Amino acid sequence: AQVILTTEKVGATKKKELFDYFKQQQIKIFTVPSVDQWVQGGGVANLQALKIEDLLKRDSIAIDLARNKAVYAGQTILVTGAAGSIGSEIVRQLVPFKPAHLLLVDAAETPLFQLKNELLAAGHTDFKCLLGSVTDKDFMQSVFEMDPVRVVFHAAAYKHVFMMEEQPQRAIVNNVLGTQTVVDLSIAHEVAQFVLVSTDKAVNPSNVMGATKRLAELYLATKFEAAGTTKLITTRFGNVLGSNGSVVPIFKEQIAAGGPVKVTHPEITRYFMTIPEACQLVLEAGAIGAGGEVFVFDMGAPVKIADLAVNMIRLSGFIEGQDIAIEYTGLRPGEKLYEELLTDKEALLPSHNPLIFKAKKDSINPEEAHALAQLIADAQAH
Repeated sequence: AQVILTTEKVGATKKKELFDYFKQQQIKIFTVPSVDQWVQGGGVANLQALKIEDLLKRDSIAIDLARNKAVYAGQTILVTGAAGSIGSEIVRQLVPFKPAHLLLVDAAETPLFQLKNELLAAGHTDFKCLLGSVTDKDFMQSVFEMDPVRVVFHAAAYKHVFMMEEQPQRAIVNNVLGTQTVVDLSIAHEVAQFVLVSTDKAVNPSNVMGATKRLAELYLATKFEAAGTTKLITTRFGNVLGSNGSVVPIFKEQIAAGGPVKVTHPEITRYFMTIPEACQLVLEAGAIGAGGEVFVFDMGAPVKIADLAVNMIRLSGFIEGQDIAIEYTGLRPGEKLYEELLTDKEALLPSHNPLIFKAKKDSINPEEAHALAQLIADAQAH
């Protein structure tokens, strides 16, 4: 038995309710193609199964489009880590605001090549793809000298927790020194807004990756007073669905291979947001920030990874425990059962957007700032 949703008016919350109900009956849910796809030849033969994103995304996110357009239209905007999951989506969402020029920096050649082809295929020409590392000061200096940069979105970072546990010095150089380099150049070139893409793993960090992102946040704190007209803004959110190397594509591969789907712990939970949702809020935070804020996104309810695995197995047309096994492998070094989004929940203040909150401003004393500089120097030396 199967159920087919024939309307696009069913929101994310209702889809989740329908999925949960029919999951108990072991009935599959499909959606029909959009009207555009029907016109192009999509028909009943092209019924689409619900995607995990359909069950976890919000009904809608209200964005102040006029304010965003006023900040980004006609400007030269630099995006670091531009070919990554977050960086590339920031680029896609900037394009409709008609920036004058996009400077797209990434150290990964093939993904940057693919982003270039995507933009050209969509008819966009006001951009430059620049291959290089944010840790290379001479290279980054040359990027800032190409055009008067107005806004910087700094998404370049090493993010894979378990790789960074093995090479902490590389995490410090890329995530902390890279941030230092781009922040310093942004201030020197009087950029209007610098937006750091951070993570919930920076809160009470239990791993090297989270610690380096926290240090990147704190480096901004050392520069608040010296930033002049440059607004230094931090955005912090949890896991994004479907990003490179994240749990969703890994589970998809494991299901396609017939299982088992490997979960570290039955109780492990994570906050999730779709990539477009996260990037909408990054752009919004960049447009509303006055400087010095740490913006924390409302990630919704935490999701049990075991439930995520079960739902993905069911969405693939299988039943867990019968067709596809779930295997618990144990927590890995640096892995928490629960992620935190704030260091101090009481410090949370609302913004004009109900999904964006402000944490209290970070502060750092001169001794800590000196220790941070020494840590970066030590990492470079090894």
